Amino acid sequence: MALTTELLPADLMARLDRLDVRSRKLLRGLLPGERRSKRRGQSVEFADYRPYVMGDDLRFIDWNLYARLDRLFLRVFLEEEDLSVSVVIDRSASMRYGDPSKLVFAARAAAALGYITLTHQNRLSVFSIGGEGGMERVSGLRGHRSLPRLIEFLEPLAEERPERLSEPVTSDLAGAMRLLAATHRTPGVLVVISDFLEKGDVADTLRYIAHPRWDTLAIQVLSPEELDPTAHGIAGDLRLRDAEDGAMAEVSITPGLLRRYQERLAGFRESVRSACLARDVAYLFAGSSEPVDRVLLDPLRRQGMLG
Repeated sequence: MALTTELLPADLMARLDRLDVRSRKLLRGLLPGERRSKRRGQSVEFADYRPYVMGDDLRFIDWNLYARLDRLFLRVFLEEEDLSVSVVIDRSASMRYGDPSKLVFAARAAAALGYITLTHQNRLSVFSIGGEGGMERVSGLRGHRSLPRLIEFLEPLAEERPERLSEPVTSDLAGAMRLLAATHRTPGVLVVISDFLEKGDVADTLRYIAHPRWDTLAIQVLSPEELDPTAHGIAGDLRLRDAEDGAMAEVSITPGLLRRYQERLAGFRESVRSACLARDVAYLFAGSSEPVDRVLLDPLRRQGMLG
């Protein structure tokens, strides 16, 4: 199959076929789909009985039950709805760092979540924000026939490299989320994949995506070099440049500096996690070198977002 690219190898697709995206909230879909909603509606799947009230559709009265109990009960069925899933990829300059880069991991994760979404006839939109082109999107995807459009959108992201940036690229993650919240109003599951490395308060970013119309998941990804600099040859006297605002810093790598770095890094990760949980945003951490299926599948099952 032409779509068995690095983003979606055949063995991964075989594992994803058995999964479906779930929402922790009661959300209204717009089109018939394969999801069994908690709402009562019309389908072939029986849900429950309820007493008849004037005006109910007589076709749904259970006459056998009436013969036994001499009371009218209505058969209630589960309503079938589709689910809107939106995946937002932070494309800012810092996401291009690492081997493999955080942007490569984000593209792989979006491909996996998108494949699960399309397999079950749910609707998929994918956004990239924070790059030179501002906000870009592919939307209205539904069913396996949409897989080529998904891969066509994601593959260029996975191929972006930091050496292509001759100048810093300023990004505003909070501003991008504000624009997303203002223009993308479809209820559903919202997945944001980012390193959340910005100089502003991460709470300012999260307040735009912690919206009642979305069941939101934040995936924070960092590179192996960021998680353990010494294991990746970062040593000596260095002159560092911020990829997003061009700020320069001269540092000498010492054991004391590395210890303080690890303390600040742990504090940063905890601040993002705590800010998410305080706003009922599900949180997941990933290293960019980790396999997508191992990082995503079991943790999201435990959080009730995959089943």
